[in-house]
Amino acid sequence: MAVMFTSACTGAATVDPPSPPPEGSVKATACAEFMAGLPHELVGESLRETDPPSDLTAAWGHPAITVRCGGPDPAALNPASELTVVGNVEWFAEELTEGYAFTTYKRVANVEVTVPDDYAPEIGPVSELSPLIAETVQPRE
Repeated sequence: MAVMFTSACTGAATVDPPSPPPEGSVKATACAEFMAGLPHELVGESLRETDPPSDLTAAWGHPAITVRCGGPDPAALNPASELTVVGNVEWFAEELTEGYAFTTYKRVANVEVTVPDDYAPEIGPVSELSPLIAETVQPRE
């Protein structure tokens, strides 16, 4: 998993940004619209900086809830994978050592949300972000 959680109470959250999509592509446009619409607060936590800075990543709280837009499909995703639907958005959930990673399914750009166990139930941030994703990141055809 590419996302790392920081344990410090201050500073930027370490988030490995995905490779930027080609400029002007559907994926680039979807990520730009999604990232521009992100809330300043998510499940009561404030938006914070990411390290390295990227237009494709965001973080909230301590430990950090993180978002990456435009990354690859998760390696564990396969045709038989169980999906969860939240707000008309399909999500693939992967349990991590200390939380969950949720990745959208069949969208023009993947959105990955990692949620530490501190925010149980971990689906909360996904529930808050799903309407924005449904509005800005179109389904793949």
